[in-house]
Amino acid sequence: MTTTKAATRAEPAGEAKQSLGARIAARAGGGVMRVFLVLVALFWLMPTIGLLLSSLRGAEDIAATGWWKIFTAPSELTFDNYQRLLENSTITDSLFSTVMITVPSTFLVVVIGSFAGYAFAWMDFPGRDWWFLVVVGLLVVPVQVALIPVSELFGSIGIFETTFGVIMFHTAFGLPFAIFLLRNFFAEIPRELLEAARLDGAGEIRLFTRVVMPLGGPAIASLGIFQFLWVWNDMLVALIFADSESPPITVALQQQVRQFGNNIDVLAPGAFVSMVIPLAVFFAFQRQFVSGVMAGAVK
Repeated sequence: MTTTKAATRAEPAGEAKQSLGARIAARAGGGVMRVFLVLVALFWLMPTIGLLLSSLRGAEDIAATGWWKIFTAPSELTFDNYQRLLENSTITDSLFSTVMITVPSTFLVVVIGSFAGYAFAWMDFPGRDWWFLVVVGLLVVPVQVALIPVSELFGSIGIFETTFGVIMFHTAFGLPFAIFLLRNFFAEIPRELLEAARLDGAGEIRLFTRVVMPLGGPAIASLGIFQFLWVWNDMLVALIFADSESPPITVALQQQVRQFGNNIDVLAPGAFVSMVIPLAVFFAFQRQFVSGVMAGAVK
């Protein structure tokens, strides 16, 4: 009896006792970890902050000292660089060209990928599984492999070095990932929900627009962000297929560096504007992006 009571009294003490690793993890989860994460975030944002401060300094100041000098000499801040940037027709036209390429490319990939993903997930047609395997296989095809044959194809049909050609290239290479992502997301929708909508008389189009699309909002938003960032930041495809007289912003900045290597007062604000737009898009849809990435992780 005494032994039993002693063992009973020892059990709570054993359960309350934590290992050294557990105690370290518990303490690290508090203020120390928060400080560490803040430092990591600041370190990650340092290039962006440096580019922003450099874009607000004159060319002479940039050539003389680093961007950190701004903390001791805030009088160097000026918006003249952005005024000259807006007066630079090459940069402004390139921004317009980038928008004209990025928006249609993103829209087409989202729309076509949504229809195809729904078809692969919930519609029966001959060879569905084989066609989906083809889509999965296209995911591993690198862009570089298609540059020469697609250039010959675009040249033969007259869309080489045109905005339409760049849009078609980005759309074609964005669709395999879009179909794969959305098909897997749409397949997680409960079958009973779709069957109930069919019993109420909903056809495939109405079922897709009224049931599947609202439920697939997070995945569609994630896809749109991925595609937008890829097209906006692309330079390889734009360098080959875009019109040399109205190139996207990435190519325009590269040409400015090559032709006028000392015009940092234009390159710095141009590079920051080129970077801040996709960042704004990402943060605007951050909640939908996280929901789409985590979709299907838990049930």
